[in-house]
Amino acid sequence: MEEQSDKKVTRRVVGVVYAVLIVLGIGTGYLLSTNNTLTGRGSGNGITSGEAGATAGSTQSKIFKDSAEGTLEKGGINGEGTHKLIRQGGESQTAYLVSSSVDLDAFAGKKVKVWGETFAAKKAAWLMDVGKVELLK
Repeated sequence: MEEQSDKKVTRRVVGVVYAVLIVLGIGTGYLLSTNNTLTGRGSGNGITSGEAGATAGSTQSKIFKDSAEGTLEKGGINGEGTHKLIRQGGESQTAYLVSSSVDLDAFAGKKVKVWGETFAAKKAAWLMDVGKVELLK
């Protein structure tokens, strides 16, 4: 008899623990979706001003290994990148860019400095995931 009672208590405890975990998971998801500063999609996502020195994206550029300067244009190469950074030295120096945290369209046609991380590409000579953009003169 006592053994069955222990099993019932154990099942209730496990059920309560699962219920609490589900509620916490839903709550965390809700907070992350509404609090833009936690996800990196807050006010740092767009241009903070239209002047040189304006930035978008992460405020911690030191976490990014790579950086480059040039003129940002829309368009990738053969499905790689959504934008390209035209740099001095010709086509071989062009960096193709993607970003899930910065609206690169807001900087199209402007001279910028980008920070991010380079990753493997099949067509592009240089493919970078951008985490921060700064508007230059």
